[in-house]
Amino acid sequence: MLEAYPKKPAGLLAVTADVTSQEQLQAAVDAGLAEFGRIDVVVNNAGYGLVGAVEEVSDKAARDLFDVNVFGVLNTLRATLPTLRAQRSGCVLNIGSVGGFATAPGTGLYGATKFALEGISEALHGELAPLGVRVIIVEPGGFRTDFLNGASLHVQPASISDYDAGAGPTRAALAANDGRQPGDPAKGATAIVDVAEAGEPPLRLQLGADAVERVEAKLDLVRRELDQWRLVALSTSF
Repeated sequence: MLEAYPKKPAGLLAVTADVTSQEQLQAAVDAGLAEFGRIDVVVNNAGYGLVGAVEEVSDKAARDLFDVNVFGVLNTLRATLPTLRAQRSGCVLNIGSVGGFATAPGTGLYGATKFALEGISEALHGELAPLGVRVIIVEPGGFRTDFLNGASLHVQPASISDYDAGAGPTRAALAANDGRQPGDPAKGATAIVDVAEAGEPPLRLQLGADAVERVEAKLDLVRRELDQWRLVALSTSF
């Protein structure tokens, strides 16, 4: 019996590329340009999580993580920004994490990759704004995706007992929270599309009540410490 497969939806071109390979990314972008002639939105969403106290994370695990979460973004930008600059239009959406604004014990290396993405995005925003290209970094909290299962979350062995008190609770919470995250992925996706189409989008977009709570707590902490140590900070001038 022959099965009839549906035709490819109009306006869709699916290509495969490893974000750690500049050559594969360039080929994918070239294929898209050949099909559509332009780029409107670049979404940097490739990445994965890593759990482990900073000292417990091996050199290889840390470098592999940065290769995907940070250098993969840079590779994608190198392949797409020439077109966006030439168009003098377009939008770059970098999917970060609330953990890139306020990290936690046990997720320091993952947080470091997302902190790096914050810095890249903030600078890129200033570099591309005069050219008519917008940059948005999305800071989601916990959304009910596959992020907390083995397909996306790598867990380093708890090899140093001294970190049981610091990193242990995060390990336990992440393991128990898979499938129980408060965020609805469909609503999150709708919010991302809406902000990408906004006339004046924000540089940062938090998603989820948990993300808002963590960002507010971090801002409060930074303000308290800045006020507490202001005189010391100011005392270092000539």
